[in-house]
Amino acid sequence: MARKMLIDGELEKTNEVESRYDFDLFVIGAGSGGVRASRFSAQSGAKVGICELPFHPISSEVIGGVGGTCVIRGCVPKKILVYGASFGPDLEDARNYGWEVNERVDFNWKKLLQKKTDEIVRLNGIYKRLLANAGVKLYEGEGRVVGPNEVEVIQLDGTKINYSAKHILIATGSRAQRPDIPGKELSITSDEALSLEELPKRVVVLGAGYIAVEFASIWRGMGATVDLILRKELPLRGFDDEMRAVVARNLEGRGINLHPKTNLTELVKTDGGIKVRTDHGEEIVADVVLFATGRSPNTKRLNLEAVGVELDRTGAVKVDEYSRTNIPSIWAIGDVTNRMNLTPVALMEGSLFAKTVFGGQPTAPDYNHIPFAVFCIPPLSVVGLSEEEAVEKAKGDILVFTSTFNPMKNTISGRQEKVVMKLVVDAETDKVLGASMCGPDAPEIMQGIAIALKCGATKAQFDSTVGIHPSAAEEFVTMRSPSRRVPAGKPKTNL
Repeated sequence: MARKMLIDGELEKTNEVESRYDFDLFVIGAGSGGVRASRFSAQSGAKVGICELPFHPISSEVIGGVGGTCVIRGCVPKKILVYGASFGPDLEDARNYGWEVNERVDFNWKKLLQKKTDEIVRLNGIYKRLLANAGVKLYEGEGRVVGPNEVEVIQLDGTKINYSAKHILIATGSRAQRPDIPGKELSITSDEALSLEELPKRVVVLGAGYIAVEFASIWRGMGATVDLILRKELPLRGFDDEMRAVVARNLEGRGINLHPKTNLTELVKTDGGIKVRTDHGEEIVADVVLFATGRSPNTKRLNLEAVGVELDRTGAVKVDEYSRTNIPSIWAIGDVTNRMNLTPVALMEGSLFAKTVFGGQPTAPDYNHIPFAVFCIPPLSVVGLSEEEAVEKAKGDILVFTSTFNPMKNTISGRQEKVVMKLVVDAETDKVLGASMCGPDAPEIMQGIAIALKCGATKAQFDSTVGIHPSAAEEFVTMRSPSRRVPAGKPKTNL
């Protein structure tokens, strides 16, 4: 006989014939993926419960918030700061467009910070309402798995309540990690970077991924001196090499100091700030040191191994193509699985989980032609294969089309920063395998290109498409002659 659930202090009334479980589905983690899976499952008729840690902009093992990393301390607040930082260079550019901008333009960091916080609080409320409107029961507290069909929720007052569920979904995301460098406690992660009380004047960023180049751009746009420490030659490992070089040039062109092939060896607290030492013997003094050195799956406190759920060496939950673990009643989606760690991917996985488990239509996520965007200034966006990937996978030759040009806005403003676009094409089939762009509005443009690639567009179809003039985007349909032809297995870039 199943236990009755305690809801809002009262025992829920049950039918004459009680269900075996309290819930059809219980979700641990109310980030983008967890909320999507919960709502869509409930809309398919499932009885759904979900738990999430209490809200705060800076996360910890016991702090989180409905909406998760993306909404509270990731994509959304980051993009707000990118917008804020972009106004600085735009004001400079405005002078040649006739705007008589005073030499001194004040920037109020605290005002932007408050606006950012107001927005994430608003979104946190919207996500809660979405759950409520779908009929999902939300519990505030820390969830852990205590059996194949049982979850324990540790409430804010420390009391523990167990709930049974036919299916359990793990959607706890990932958390920023710091490398083991002496003085690492003096550093911050992206969580704290989004909520600093004071705008730093001197910043050192360790890292070469999305977060590193984005925050370097944000702080530089707001007037800070920024040193970006790269362990490799170029930022954004895994992206097209030619586009990585473009991003590096742009970062330097905007005044960011790049330190390639460099590691930090020590952070030391001094009266003048944090002294950063590198393996090249350099010493840099900063107000803030950001470690943007990756994220790890958030599984440590979930008790998963105790109930037999398999994890990989990074702590990520192992799942099959349908997001199911080795325990048939336990599933996982999003960054906690360390497959493709993007919010829209977690949304896709959440949608297809609900379709598979409660919709009667088993559907595996399709990870092909997923567009990416890096919101450095200017941004980089890509979809499909890089040149290196295309050459490695191709059976025949690859045609590479590139266009490098001064965008119209810069011809008047005088800014020396070019837009770079690239198409990678299978020479035999004419199919467009990949597209890249670094320049203003690249993510907005690439979303449309992604649809074309998803539909299997050929280069001839790109060429037969009428462009929008005058625009940067029209270059994607006017690149007639290949920049180079690369034989299979022999990558060649402009590096």
